[in-house]
Amino acid sequence: MKIMIRRSPETGLSIYVPKKDLEEPIVASEYETLWGGWIKIANGWVLDLPEMASDTRLPITIDAKKRDQDGGDS
Repeated sequence: MKIMIRRSPETGLSIYVPKKDLEEPIVASEYETLWGGWIKIANGWVLDLPEMASDTRLPITIDAKKRDQDGGDS
C-alpha cells in the first residue's frame, strides 16, 4: 500500500495512508533509520518498509506491506 511518512514537531514520525484517509504516529520501529525493517503505528498495524538510504529525506511516499494481524508474533 502507498503511504507517506513525515516528521512533525507535535507527533514526531507519522504515516498517512491516502486510500484509508488515516494518519497515525509511528510508535515503534525495528531500526532507528526505519528503512528495511518494520514499523508499528498507534492503531496497532505493523508495516514492512523497503530498503532505502538512511539519509532519505522526509516527507516521502513509498510502498509498504501490511503484516497480517493474526496474533502470530511471539
